[in-house]
Amino acid sequence: MNLIDVFIILVYILLTLTVGIWVSKKASKGLKSYFLGGNNIKWYYLGLSNGSGMFDVSGTAWMVGLLFLYGAKSFMFMWLWPIWNQIFVMMFLAVWIRRSNIMTGSEWILTRFGDDRAGRASHSIVAVFAIVAAVGFIAYFFEGIGKFMTVILPWDLALEIGNTVLLDSEQSYALIIIFLTTVYTIKGGMFSVVATEVLQYAIMVVAGLLVAGYAFFTISDVELNAVVSAEWKNVFFGKELGTHWGEKFQAFNDLIDSEGYKMFGALIGMTLFKGFFASVAGPTPSYDLQRILSTKSVKEAAYMSGFTNLVLFIPRYLLITGIVVIALIVLGPEMAANPDLKGADLEIILPKVINNHIPVGIKGLLLAGLLAAFMSTFSAFVNAGPAYIVNDIYKKYFKPEASDKHYIKVSHIASFLVVFLGVFMGFFAESINSLTLWITSALFGGYVASNFLKWIWWRFNGWGYFWGMLAGLLIATLQFILDQNKGNIAEGTLLFDLCHMHAIYLFPIIFGFSLLGSFLGTYLTQPTEMDVLKSFYKNVRPWGFWKPVYKRLKQDDDRIKPNKKFYGDMMNCIIGIVWQSSMIVLPIYFMIRDYPKTLIALFIFLGTSILLKYTWLDQIRKIPD
Repeated sequence: MNLIDVFIILVYILLTLTVGIWVSKKASKGLKSYFLGGNNIKWYYLGLSNGSGMFDVSGTAWMVGLLFLYGAKSFMFMWLWPIWNQIFVMMFLAVWIRRSNIMTGSEWILTRFGDDRAGRASHSIVAVFAIVAAVGFIAYFFEGIGKFMTVILPWDLALEIGNTVLLDSEQSYALIIIFLTTVYTIKGGMFSVVATEVLQYAIMVVAGLLVAGYAFFTISDVELNAVVSAEWKNVFFGKELGTHWGEKFQAFNDLIDSEGYKMFGALIGMTLFKGFFASVAGPTPSYDLQRILSTKSVKEAAYMSGFTNLVLFIPRYLLITGIVVIALIVLGPEMAANPDLKGADLEIILPKVINNHIPVGIKGLLLAGLLAAFMSTFSAFVNAGPAYIVNDIYKKYFKPEASDKHYIKVSHIASFLVVFLGVFMGFFAESINSLTLWITSALFGGYVASNFLKWIWWRFNGWGYFWGMLAGLLIATLQFILDQNKGNIAEGTLLFDLCHMHAIYLFPIIFGFSLLGSFLGTYLTQPTEMDVLKSFYKNVRPWGFWKPVYKRLKQDDDRIKPNKKFYGDMMNCIIGIVWQSSMIVLPIYFMIRDYPKTLIALFIFLGTSILLKYTWLDQIRKIPD
């Protein structure tokens, strides 16, 4: 690495630490200041912070590999998360969530189920889920940043004693970066997280534009057209994936056949099924939810969620496609000639391109941008996860009366604990892909049923929520353990088949067990107290099956009106998904010089933006301040 690039990276790290620690004094005023910024941060800063937090290096490496191999339709793999969640939050869930005026997702649960035994059980299980999810994501980041930095940086940091390797180079790099990020995050809480993430977002956008510009002007149309086929550019699909690559690159067609996504129609069908329920369930109790709760008002929560979508996708996919365009030309022929391509780790395409094919200066900025992407996402989880330990477990059940100074010290300890557990889990993960699939398909699958029902069904109670979440968490954890040990399971057994089934196809099983737990827990116990339900419905005003509660409220206040916006909200969500998708394919088509499709994507983006101005933005503006 050139000294100029090293200098840029060091300046970035020092700048981030300085900004994070400089604003940390604001976090000392109490838990609300530490975890929510005192509800005093501008919505557009929170939107930039939220977008920055989703711009992670592990996910970027994963998407580079997918776009390289599968072409334009690879953006649908993002639905595994599902990214539609951001659209549903934008359209109606941000408003519902922010009306609660509380600090964490599990504290919010008490407003839905009450503060009796059932309510506390539901409150505890969602806090446990939030902590497990934070630990899982930290493991995911640990795996990704270590792999990325090892390929990029020339120094071998493996720690050995005799012939025993205590830490390999990937693990050493990951620990160093995680330590630096943890320091400023713990010191400053939400203020430091948002301040540094706004800075990091700016660096990422500049890096993305520079890489996209370099790829656009150095790779010719002739070179691209010699590699990219018509099917590679095509977003439409049938039951099975067609031939994406020409004869010269047959090895890539064979790789697609072996990756497990060949039955693409079934895969997308499953992501659509999962995507609806997971999106209505709302954001998981993590940094996204914390940003919503940190806004000043209900109206600003909606603005922030919409702004997050707007600032995230085009800059991110300019960077991703710029990397892929370079990789198609400089790495494609070499990779296609590799006889051992099956089972190849496509996640290393990103660091390989950066290491060997990005010029001095741009390389340093890009590395600073990707390091920023990692640090911003990681810091968001380090801030969100401990909030549940401190506010929802320690403060509520162990020491309800203590000083703000004491709680902030406990928050520091909780943050270190969450990071330690995440790093420990990261040591045993196979790859970024295995962690991605476990988080998106198994862990989040266990979250969906209970959190879908909590919005739409008045009879669903705290015990139903508890047993639904517990069943989902247990099945998800079992799936992860089996996946990590599948090499030791005998062929021909049911366990072997389950371990080798693609994680997304396990979603209905996990969802089914979670639904069973939800219904049994609900019908074998008493309903939630009507006063709690009335308060929740009057405050949040969800649509769904709330007729008995609405009738009781109507007796008290004739002015109460039911929420009849279901069809309007769903129509907005459909428009929003198309809007979101256009922002992903627009930079892809622009970078591969398919200008007719670029114009189509641009017209779709502008058309859906105009529609959403009338169907969404104008309605949000009518919400009282």
